[in-house]
Amino acid sequence: MFWYDRQLIDAPQLHLDLNDPGLCYGATSFTTMRVYDKFLNHPFTSWLAHCDRLKTSLLAFGWQQPDWQQLRQGAEILAEFFPVLRMAIFPDGREWITGRNLPANLEEFQTTGITAWVAQDSLYRRDLPQYKTGNYLSAYLARNQAISRKAQEAILVDTQGNWLETSTGNLWGWKNDCWYTPGLDSGILAGIARSRWLDFCQSRKIKVIENIWHPEFISTLEAIAYSNCVVDWLPIKTVINGAKTTSYMLKQLE
Repeated sequence: MFWYDRQLIDAPQLHLDLNDPGLCYGATSFTTMRVYDKFLNHPFTSWLAHCDRLKTSLLAFGWQQPDWQQLRQGAEILAEFFPVLRMAIFPDGREWITGRNLPANLEEFQTTGITAWVAQDSLYRRDLPQYKTGNYLSAYLARNQAISRKAQEAILVDTQGNWLETSTGNLWGWKNDCWYTPGLDSGILAGIARSRWLDFCQSRKIKVIENIWHPEFISTLEAIAYSNCVVDWLPIKTVINGAKTTSYMLKQLE
């Protein structure tokens, strides 16, 4: 079951024209949203922030805006069945919404932490990293490579070896009673969950510094985690970086 171009479709396939740019070039803009309590207006669902992300991308690309009422209608219908919605917009404004369940081991991983693999090869560097487009091949390849190495997530790097983000979220690090997260000028996605956690820290007077994660800085971190709208917050207990494996303490942002 999915929503496409103003209608709910109960089928396992989406039929596209052979020349559709979304099919040929990955020409879509998307956002992935976790719906809390089946309620789009729940503050943690961040409906408006997800719509703003789409609007910003469409304006930058010069694409047509969708029918926002239809997008909302489709999301409300699918939210009754799925806690996670992926909303994509085609260049001509067509909307496409799919749903899925939360990761099976999410609660366990939030307690025990995960293993991450550092994706050093240039093959894993994202194009247009400030936007979420249908061309997510580099992140997809990095995460699959991480899984093949018994890790659950990949860490993406730049040409200098600075850590940027994970294949699905934003990085956080802890040392000396302070949280750190890579700055947006590093060339990363401005995650919606990242913004929510920054607001949370400001409201609780928790110190956070946005900086560049160069290798020397990374070596001093005591704890690492990542955030996105689906997992919210996940500690990273182990990092595989080439032949080296490093363990970190488990720490929540609270």
